Amino acid sequence: MNTIVKLCGYIIVIIFALYTFFCFTVFRGKDKERSERIYSRQRVCIFLISAVAHAVLYLMDYDFRIIILFVLQMIVFFIAVHMYQIFYKGLSKLVLNNMFMLLMIGIFMLERINIGYAIRQSAIVLAGLIFCIFIPVIIKKISFLDRLGWQYAIFGIILLAVVFLFAEEKHGAKNWIIIKGIAFQPSEFVKILFVFFIAAVLTKKSNFKRVAAASLFAAAHVLILVIEKDLGGALIYFVTYLIVLTAVTGNVLYLIAGLSGGSAAAVIAWKLFTHVQTRVNAWRDPWSIIDSGGLQVAQSLFAIATGGWFGMGLGRGLPGKIPIVESDFIFAAISEELGGVFAICILLVYISCFIMFVNISIKIKKPFYKFTALGLGIQFIFQVFLGVGGVTKFIPSTGVTLPLISYGGSSVLSTLILFSIIQGIYVLNGSKEAEDEEAEG
Repeated sequence: MNTIVKLCGYIIVIIFALYTFFCFTVFRGKDKERSERIYSRQRVCIFLISAVAHAVLYLMDYDFRIIILFVLQMIVFFIAVHMYQIFYKGLSKLVLNNMFMLLMIGIFMLERINIGYAIRQSAIVLAGLIFCIFIPVIIKKISFLDRLGWQYAIFGIILLAVVFLFAEEKHGAKNWIIIKGIAFQPSEFVKILFVFFIAAVLTKKSNFKRVAAASLFAAAHVLILVIEKDLGGALIYFVTYLIVLTAVTGNVLYLIAGLSGGSAAAVIAWKLFTHVQTRVNAWRDPWSIIDSGGLQVAQSLFAIATGGWFGMGLGRGLPGKIPIVESDFIFAAISEELGGVFAICILLVYISCFIMFVNISIKIKKPFYKFTALGLGIQFIFQVFLGVGGVTKFIPSTGVTLPLISYGGSSVLSTLILFSIIQGIYVLNGSKEAEDEEAEG
């Protein structure tokens, strides 16, 4: 069994490395038939990795639910790929493939950790995929999205503030609303409204008065999240606003001023809040406080080091030793069982998504959609940075999930919506370009 598990681990790593290689070579040249062949090969890679991983997991426990989940996932995968290409005509197939690859990795890792988590995550993903099918239709039909700037901000602040009335503390942050055992984070969905707000407000006017007013509303979002102890969320909102503001205005002084103010606020937060002090101390030296705050980071580092380059094999690690491994620290479990090469490929796939998001943003002509795509891309990649940085002790842990991989309904749903909005905007822009070409012709 050890030999089989190790051999399958090497197969998974090799296939994923091949998939990642395709991500960065698919656009070499302008041969569309070649690109289509590569997209098809990527989908084969997704199937093979999932098949091998599920085979190993089944051999470990002989739990027939794993086989059922695999069959259902493949059915959903193939139907969704075809349905998305029907509803999103002219979509980015690389972004689509990357989305499904990351989802598949997340689900089989959750099956490894706790099959109950995987079943719930699969159900949420299915619901999200069905909902997201209609996003391009919504974007195309609703033509006044760019005229609701301040409304987005007010509605977002209200949703965040409602948490004060109904929130329960979970994992140290009081930003969860729990209804009949179902927990969700409003901040995960408000961050999309937040991008709509800054794109709509700043692309109309970018004078100092407008920037000052927008900054006050943005600061209100961040302050509420800080009070709720959602430090990761606050950082994502803050950095997104700064970068989009700088991109819209072209004024680097806004970025310098924002970073200076943010650094000062971070020092003040460290002085005032004990939970911030605990996380900083755990980042500086987790071993000295392993019994009082450093356990997560210490166990994460042990897991990553134990995995080496090619991992111990799926099912052969000890992910249960890491607190909250299914959400905040799933990257450590992946590194332990599938190895550093596999983990690096995950990062490269995330980077591939971000490059495509920026590329889509550059191609779009309408300013509102251009900076909406940019803002969503910044949110996505910065969340990856925070998630991986906290797990590897590169930065203090902020309690941020790994997009599309970590367990969490709010996180996976909001990320699916994020991907779909960018794809919908890209499709809308392509259809308008085609109409313009026909009119000129």
